[in-house]
Amino acid sequence: MPKKGRKAAPLSEEEQLLLMQQKMLAEEELSKKKEDMLTQFLKDKLAKEEHNSTLNMNKINLQWRTVLREVKARELRKDIEILSQTFERVVDCKDSVIRSLARDLSEAEAQYTHALCSHLHNIDQLLQLQRCRLGYLDEDYNTELEALKKEFETERRMIIEHHDKESRYLQDVLLALEQNFSESEYEAKLDFQSTRDDVKNKNLEEKHYLRVQLEGTVEELWKRFQQALKNYTEATEDRKIAFEALKLKDEKSSKEIEMQMKKLLKIQDSIGILKGKITAHMREAEEQNRHVREEKEVVLKQLQKLKSQMNQTRAKARSNLAKLTLESSTALKKLRGIIEKAELTLRLAEMCRKLETEEEKVLPFYASSLSREEQEEVEQISLEKPGEQLARLMQDYLGLEHFWQRYNKVKLEQLSLEREKAALRQENQKLRLLLKQYLDGISVSDEVLSQLNPLLILSPKPRAPGPAGKAHCKRPLHNVIEAAHEVPHIL
Repeated sequence: MPKKGRKAAPLSEEEQLLLMQQKMLAEEELSKKKEDMLTQFLKDKLAKEEHNSTLNMNKINLQWRTVLREVKARELRKDIEILSQTFERVVDCKDSVIRSLARDLSEAEAQYTHALCSHLHNIDQLLQLQRCRLGYLDEDYNTELEALKKEFETERRMIIEHHDKESRYLQDVLLALEQNFSESEYEAKLDFQSTRDDVKNKNLEEKHYLRVQLEGTVEELWKRFQQALKNYTEATEDRKIAFEALKLKDEKSSKEIEMQMKKLLKIQDSIGILKGKITAHMREAEEQNRHVREEKEVVLKQLQKLKSQMNQTRAKARSNLAKLTLESSTALKKLRGIIEKAELTLRLAEMCRKLETEEEKVLPFYASSLSREEQEEVEQISLEKPGEQLARLMQDYLGLEHFWQRYNKVKLEQLSLEREKAALRQENQKLRLLLKQYLDGISVSDEVLSQLNPLLILSPKPRAPGPAGKAHCKRPLHNVIEAAHEVPHIL
């Protein structure tokens, strides 16, 4: 039979502490799980509540919007009815205004066409005068331009012929220089070859002498080296190796000396050749420089002569150009002045057009005061060819006859208005004097009592202005009010 189990042994303090810690950890994990579940549940519930609240708010807003739409629609219908009525009234008013404006516009267009025809006629005449003047100026300019062109062509032909002569002369001089240079070059080559052979023979002799001398010195050195070698070998065996090394170095140095000697010989050969070349070139250069100086002096003289001629031609051309520019600038200034005058006359015509009355717009030119016979005599005189210069000049301005008619009419009206103004000013002064006398007569003061009473003085009636004012227009009538009726209101 199996044995009964033994009782559990008592736990130590460390094991008890471990068990307690494990229980505490398990309890903390359980509490964390419960808190997580609770927070998740609350979050889900909050999300559902928010969803429901947004849904209900959308439903409320939808119903409120429908109510607002109905109210707004009723208000808009009422406003539309009111606006339609006002719009109909405004449209009727506008139609009446448009009809009246159309009538005014048709009348204004008729007046404008009549005025435009007269204005275009005057403008055409002015343009014809200006074209004639420009034609005369253009002809004068073309004649002067042709004369300048002919003068320029003759001077240009003379300069080209002189230039061709000078170029042919310079070509002949250049050919002669080339022939002289070829002859001097052949002589220089012969001199160079002879000097080169002499220098080469001299260098070979010097080389042979130096070689013999070097061979003797090398043999003496070799004997000395052999004697020293015997002495060294006899004196000591230890330095033999050093001697052999020095011998090898000596061989190398001898080879280097031979190489340097060869280089020196080559350099001496090249120096001699270069010296010969330099002397030959110096002689050639001196000859060439002398010839070139002589040619340079000749060419400079010719160049100075050509420069003087060119400067004279340039000065003449510059003076002609300055004269042409001055004349063109004066012509342009005159044309600008004429254009400015024409623009000023057009602007003044537009300003005067604004100040015209309806009668002047319809009938811009008044009928002539001459009789039929006088008009015929004037036409016959105008058809005759004038003899005096002033009369001939006046023929160019026949197109301005209507302008002078209107100008004279305006001047006459101005004079009549000035006379009427002076007459009214005199009458106003007399009336003021009478009013002052009346006021002095009804007032009581020492100064007034010391003078005569104006109420007891008979004054003549003010005379009306003379017939000068009635010559052109009728004097307007004025309403007269007695001073006695106005004084109580003034005082």
